[in-house]
Amino acid sequence: MSADCFGDHYTRTGIDVPTRELLTFALLAALGGADAQVKGHVAANLNVGNTRSTLLAVLTGLLPFIGYPRTLNALAAVDAVTPAASDTTYTKEEV
Repeated sequence: MSADCFGDHYTRTGIDVPTRELLTFALLAALGGADAQVKGHVAANLNVGNTRSTLLAVLTGLLPFIGYPRTLNALAAVDAVTPAASDTTYTKEEV
């Protein structure tokens, strides 16, 4: 199973890794019942360069399609892995 999931599918060309991770996150959030996997892919998204803001934008776009319960579960995973203040950068003038 591991070779099938992570070998063949993950090494295919055509979609860059950050986009592939976002798609995986979105599909797992929409699927429901995969909270541990959603949390793991939040961390994976951060490792490939996607930001908390990007993940929140994906969830915002998914909300009308997957509903509040699944969106809130995915949001809890995002909050668990990356606190709200971690994506905010202020300039000296803004402080």
